[in-house]
Amino acid sequence: MQKTIKIQTTEREALYDITNKVERIVDDSKIKTGLVNVYVQGATAAIMIQENWDKSVQTDVISLLRKTVPKGVWEHDKQDGNGDSHLKSGLVGPQETIPVIEGKMGLSTWQNIFLCEFDGPRQAREIVVTIIST
Repeated sequence: MQKTIKIQTTEREALYDITNKVERIVDDSKIKTGLVNVYVQGATAAIMIQENWDKSVQTDVISLLRKTVPKGVWEHDKQDGNGDSHLKSGLVGPQETIPVIEGKMGLSTWQNIFLCEFDGPRQAREIVVTIIST
């Protein structure tokens, strides 16, 4: 089973919690055991599993990446000014795979799935959710 989620982003760099949207797709699939892969299409965004209890963790992720990969100093910036966005998305990665256990995603209490936007705002980021039953 495969479905696409579309998310509008409102900031240049931010994390957007998509856990509930992915959960609905897993629930609709009716699988009991398997894998769910969450993959963002685009070279300047990423998918991350991170804590959602305290927004400071999300802010810290953005702060760390801004310090590690600053804006405006990369060769690609001469093209369109988003060299840092490409590097950040490459470091974090475009996908996460989560086990499905007894019909539910095997996330812990503090884990959520985030779309990481590094080159927004965007009208639509497309996230492909693929479910494989085992």
